[in-house]
Amino acid sequence: MDAIFSLEQIRQAAKLAWKEGKQKRVWAFHAAMGSGKTTFIHALCEELGVKDSIGSPTFAIVNEYRSPLAGTIYHMDWYRLKDEEEAIQAGIEDQLYSKAVCLVEWPDKAAGLLPDDTLHIVLEVLDEGTRRIYSLQESPETLH
Repeated sequence: MDAIFSLEQIRQAAKLAWKEGKQKRVWAFHAAMGSGKTTFIHALCEELGVKDSIGSPTFAIVNEYRSPLAGTIYHMDWYRLKDEEEAIQAGIEDQLYSKAVCLVEWPDKAAGLLPDDTLHIVLEVLDEGTRRIYSLQESPETLH
């Protein structure tokens, strides 16, 4: 997957991402602060028919949604986690290794907990109104 999109095209980008990545249960979103991770995940959840209120789980760490197309979706924001131990204490592993779709913002905070077959996605800001989204073909360590 490799797409460039504007905010007006975000739903189409989300649809493409799901088409190409739906066989993966865990998606790790790598992007800078303010690049649109939550906005993209919101569009993806809408594409999957989620009717629940979709918002940032920054303070809750995990939001749970129901999708008629994907079943249970866990939207996780690990920004506030200190380390993997805190993630384990929060019960993150149970969700990661469930059969649910897990959409993870700030995955580097507890990268060692991610399953080996995680889909790593990069979201880049090209300019104020344009983003590029692509999946990594290599290890996410290449981002650092």
